Amino acid sequence: MKIRFFFLLICFLSAGYSWRLHAKIVLPAMFTDNMVLQRQTEVAFWGTATPRCTVTIKTSWNNKEYLVNSSDKGEWRTRISTPQAGGPYYIIVSDETRIRLDNVLIGEVWLCAGQSNMEMQVEGWVKSVCLHLEAYIIIGSWGKINNYEAEIRLAQCPEIRVLHVERAASLSPLSDLKKVRKGTWQVCLPEFAANFSAVAYFFAKNLHRHLNVPIGVITASWGGTIAESWISKEAITRITDLDSCEKDTLKEYSVDRDGPNIHSVLFNAMIHPIIPYTLKGIIWYQGEYNCARAEQYKDIFPLLITDWRKQWKQTLPFYFVQLPNFGERNEEPTGAQWAELREAQFETLCMANTGMAVTIELGEAKNVHPKRKKEVGDRLALIARAKTYGEDIVYSGPLYNSYIIENNQVRIKFDHVGGGLKIKGGDSIKGFSIAGPDHKFYWADAEIDGEEVVVSSPNVPYPLAVRYAWAANPECNLYNGADLPASPFRTDHWK
Repeated sequence: MKIRFFFLLICFLSAGYSWRLHAKIVLPAMFTDNMVLQRQTEVAFWGTATPRCTVTIKTSWNNKEYLVNSSDKGEWRTRISTPQAGGPYYIIVSDETRIRLDNVLIGEVWLCAGQSNMEMQVEGWVKSVCLHLEAYIIIGSWGKINNYEAEIRLAQCPEIRVLHVERAASLSPLSDLKKVRKGTWQVCLPEFAANFSAVAYFFAKNLHRHLNVPIGVITASWGGTIAESWISKEAITRITDLDSCEKDTLKEYSVDRDGPNIHSVLFNAMIHPIIPYTLKGIIWYQGEYNCARAEQYKDIFPLLITDWRKQWKQTLPFYFVQLPNFGERNEEPTGAQWAELREAQFETLCMANTGMAVTIELGEAKNVHPKRKKEVGDRLALIARAKTYGEDIVYSGPLYNSYIIENNQVRIKFDHVGGGLKIKGGDSIKGFSIAGPDHKFYWADAEIDGEEVVVSSPNVPYPLAVRYAWAANPECNLYNGADLPASPFRTDHWK
């Protein structure tokens, strides 16, 4: 009996020893060669290893070693100090095994997220299904950006790096990303740039040109998705009038069966795994799929921003794109869901450390994926350069501030009139409408008076309200001296 006991004990100990020998360090999917770490801070660094062992992280920029003990489950997390921008460097992570990360840069790191207009690639995307030998049906597509061939040829910027989070959904928060494109951070070279998010690429390119430091962008986007999919379950439950999203009986999530528009599933799979990663800020392009619920978006969008900031435990800069023009142009001044969604985005600017890129002239009537993505990325970069990096530049077009009724006319005051108000294209301002007690809007005459606009109409002797660019695809041409367009707005809240 004793012999048998000792035999079993030896087998058990041997098995444990063998298991320890074969245990290895595993790093999250975003820790790869070519990665970019945020400069001049204490960046989060984590992974798994043999339980209850000491993990060593060595950084080549200062030849410093960081020691951290793994938990009973093998999990470990620490922070490492980063220097001024530079590189390339290497990082060695080891316990019984060893991982070396090469070509690591230190610079600025931004998360770029949203739906299809953030996902839209420099070279476009088309997905089709073969019906017969020579017949295809296009099931999803967006076009190529303007001058895409030249942009790809000019993508010779190895200090720009992109980590593309592939589409994934989960009913519960994941600890790691399911998949990243090519399994690694991609260097900005012509052979890779065609598949970069166009908005993220131009944003990074603009920042790099003006900051002269490495830029890393993490892109996480999925076309045709609602904002609620990108909010944590903990946060989304605060909105009581949303449709139920519980799928407790669903054993395995299926995109084909259920789609990505279930509350929190994209947050769980595409955002939660990267939350510890140290960022400088976030850019966001989404809203098209929420436009039918614009009033609700006034709660949903600020909730998303608040939720993400809570997850990262800091008030990260959050800069977003106001929806561009799209759809048929109306001959008479009428409202539209897209106009209301833009208003919801505009009102979100009351939150601290936010900024909005106005794109009301960059869209296309018949294409929800407009090609002028360079201007979008550049305008987001203007905001970041001014508000995050302190550059003294005009970063926004005119934004409505207030109004005063003066007899039969209305005087509109604006913020962000840098360089003065101006008309772009034509001799008169287009896009203003005005209404009186009957709530009927008429096209208005509008004149620039210094940094204000005076609006009137012979059809409205007693004006009460003014609207500008209040349509899905408005004709409008008010700009400031920096050639940035005025945001659509209304002074009323009539239904």
